[in-house]
Amino acid sequence: MSKAPGMPSSSSSSPLTSQPPLSTASPPAMPLPLRTIPGSYGWPLLGPIFDRLDYFWFRGPANFFKKRMEKHKSTVFRTNLPPTWPLFLGINPNVIAVLDCKSFLHLFDMEIVDKKNVLAGDYMPSVKFTGNLRTCIYLDTSEPQHAKIKNFVIDILKRSSTVWLTELKANLDILFDTIETSISAKGSARLSFPLQKCLFNFLTTAIVGADPTTDPTIADSGYAMLDRWLALQILPTIKIGILQPFEEIFLHSFAYPFALVRGDYSKLYNFVEKHGNEVVQRGVNEFGLTKEEAIHNLLFTLGFNAFGGFSAFLPTLIGTITSDKTGIQEKLRKEVKEKIGSSSLNFESVKDLELVQSFVHETLRLNPPVPLQYGRARKDFQLSSHDSVYDIKKGELLCGYQPQVMKDSKVFEDPESFKAERFMGEKGRELLNYLYWSNGPQTGSTTESNKQCPGKDIVPLTSFLFVAYIFQRYESISGSSSSITAVEKAK
Repeated sequence: MSKAPGMPSSSSSSPLTSQPPLSTASPPAMPLPLRTIPGSYGWPLLGPIFDRLDYFWFRGPANFFKKRMEKHKSTVFRTNLPPTWPLFLGINPNVIAVLDCKSFLHLFDMEIVDKKNVLAGDYMPSVKFTGNLRTCIYLDTSEPQHAKIKNFVIDILKRSSTVWLTELKANLDILFDTIETSISAKGSARLSFPLQKCLFNFLTTAIVGADPTTDPTIADSGYAMLDRWLALQILPTIKIGILQPFEEIFLHSFAYPFALVRGDYSKLYNFVEKHGNEVVQRGVNEFGLTKEEAIHNLLFTLGFNAFGGFSAFLPTLIGTITSDKTGIQEKLRKEVKEKIGSSSLNFESVKDLELVQSFVHETLRLNPPVPLQYGRARKDFQLSSHDSVYDIKKGELLCGYQPQVMKDSKVFEDPESFKAERFMGEKGRELLNYLYWSNGPQTGSTTESNKQCPGKDIVPLTSFLFVAYIFQRYESISGSSSSITAVEKAK
């Protein structure tokens, strides 16, 4: 991906060959034993239903994978993942879980895995949500449209670097002014809606090239429209945590119809068509897309990748800062004050913030915005974990639960603990080879021939700027991932 000024450089090697060796032991490695994949799919009908209840209700996603890994004494095993039959007619929930860094790595090899329509496993929302088109994220790299659209998105992010920083800072000013006003009036400030409005305005201007304030309806409710559009697509696959069995009955038992958000989507489409015409025409003239393909992929990039991703990740990042009891907040503030002070934030200035960068990377390690990754075997092949080799048959669906993968004890020391300094120094930087939040290693490169997120560089860079902004503005900040309860302005 072409980078904004100051973005870290990336290697373009294949992800399966660019990694440093997982073991530095001097003796030659012994051949790994061939093992039958443990686990089963259970009785027809009953097995998927029991696994679904275990996943959503009895254990939750994290313990679902952890307990099965312990039971089978393997990081590779067979299981079912929701959504499940018969409530989702025609969906096959059978997967092969890959839960260590070495086995998970196979999901990035486009020679052996097919990514067609497997963003959420065997479940795919109706294409009506995206104008009866399959957007880039659902296309396999072998499909001609994938390269056109991926290059279009990469170009959008490259060009957006000219306004990315100014729009981010302007909208952060509005966000934290709003938070301070709310704290003064009510004693605390809810974070969700002000943050999402900030993100929507910032990202729409930077990515679509359209100022939301030119349309009062979009300015007031655009973020909520994206929320509803996104929620209806992913609700059947995620645990919300409301009172059971109501969550199972009302959220996980059927696919939601596009008709519920048709009006919202039409307004967003018309806004992009009218006010984002320059970017749309670039997609048409320079990348060979139709106007409809350009607009629907712009909306998906804005709504799912950018707005959805940041809306999931930034509250966690804020909560990690505001609820800190270890002293890391003081260390972050000290680094920002010493290396930037009151100087203007920019892409170059955050390059020297080693602790801030490591802190963001560690938050991404334990809280990736998209926890599940899938890939369907393109052909028969042998998959390796740290200790075994397994035969994979063409057509079998692989699934990696990244929060568990990122706790691989053969790669990360004390993997369950949050260590803000983990990615500092030479050894820490080497660990970026195993930071997979972007559907590829942080040291990799996003190209038209892979499925790595085009925002692989800009997402952490924006997060560095976000953390630095907080500690330029405040001496301290308290609260959680959902609210801010107190701030002390910088002296």
